[in-house]
Amino acid sequence: MNIKFRLIVMNFLQYFIWGAWLISLGSYMGNSLQFDPLQIGSFFATMGIASLFMPGVMGIIADRWVEAQKLLGVCHIIGAVFLMAASFQTEYAPMYACMLVSVMFYMPTISLSNTVAYNALEKKGLDIVKDFPPIRVWGTVGFICAMWTVDFTGFKYSALQLYVAAAAALALGIYAFTLPRCQIVRSAAAGKKSLVDSLGLRAFALFKNRNMAVFFIFAMLLGAALQITNSYGDLFLSSFAADPDFADSFGVKHSVVLLSISQISETLFILAIPFFLKRFGIKNVMLISMFAWVLRFGLFGIGDPGSGLWMLVLSMIVYGMAFDFFNISGSLFVEQSTDKSIRASAQGVFMIMTNGIGAVLGSYGAGLVVRLFTHKEQFGDSFYTVGDWPSAWFVFVLYALVVAIVFALVFKYKHRPEVVKG
Repeated sequence: MNIKFRLIVMNFLQYFIWGAWLISLGSYMGNSLQFDPLQIGSFFATMGIASLFMPGVMGIIADRWVEAQKLLGVCHIIGAVFLMAASFQTEYAPMYACMLVSVMFYMPTISLSNTVAYNALEKKGLDIVKDFPPIRVWGTVGFICAMWTVDFTGFKYSALQLYVAAAAALALGIYAFTLPRCQIVRSAAAGKKSLVDSLGLRAFALFKNRNMAVFFIFAMLLGAALQITNSYGDLFLSSFAADPDFADSFGVKHSVVLLSISQISETLFILAIPFFLKRFGIKNVMLISMFAWVLRFGLFGIGDPGSGLWMLVLSMIVYGMAFDFFNISGSLFVEQSTDKSIRASAQGVFMIMTNGIGAVLGSYGAGLVVRLFTHKEQFGDSFYTVGDWPSAWFVFVLYALVVAIVFALVFKYKHRPEVVKG
């Protein structure tokens, strides 16, 4: 079977799992389980907590002991079990514990799936920069399909969304064992290696290089913005149901579908990444991403599901640029800037900085901001999180703007082919 098609299936399922709950879980917890904004933020922070060490640990294991495709399968099977367990919980503590374990085994699979894809393409003599983005775009298609499934079935306000995610995780867990082998690279001088090398931690030596260190620091700062609209976007749109002028609008009734325009936008911007990277270089691509986040949050702050619907739609379109130009381009930059023997570990470090430290700070920080400006009220038989949502979004605008300006002044990367040795 064509290797590109096999990798497309892998990417489709990889992100279908995430799309089944990432966008809609906030509304389920806020409206159905009545968790407060900080509690909701803590659930999304689990991805950051897991990413602090799990991608790095799994990357080390994949580099040193277990082939990446097998490790990918094991992680998804374990994740499926705990997603199903979480679906039966209605109290904060047990549900939090189940979701924490599930994401501990999901987050490493993002970098592991990239490693599996890069390895398979390289074995076939294909150009990673040219051929990977069109494959990765099917991951976004999978994410969108999951969102639409959850929305049109009405699962977005119930635990059934976690059933859907668990089923997809189990399917990918089994499928991963059929993917091309990622042979472990062992040096002839392995016996003379230091303890750091033996544990596979050499990727952290990348911080000795100024450009890589600054890149990772700003990856962390921008990573704080990645989950804000995922955590609170649907909760924000659902709050308009408390207003009779907006209650019956499409943007409220099918808020997840509206939010899925963000992922549709991703499919277009992913395909543009090779052009932008080669033409402008990583610094300018990252800057474009940062200013796109400014627009993303700002349009949320002034838009609404009525006459301001076009602003929300524009915000969804901008998201594709904001997310892809940072996430995918950053992954490719790390791949091209590290030695082959530590690539999986290096991808793990990138995940730690963005979906780890950055996501933890962003999730808890955003939770505090949302709780400061909003409150929960009952309208009819339902509870909604209402209040001064625009002010909350404008706080996020200011944060993204400051990060972008400082990055432009501090990051001195020159656009030329360069390999950074670990």
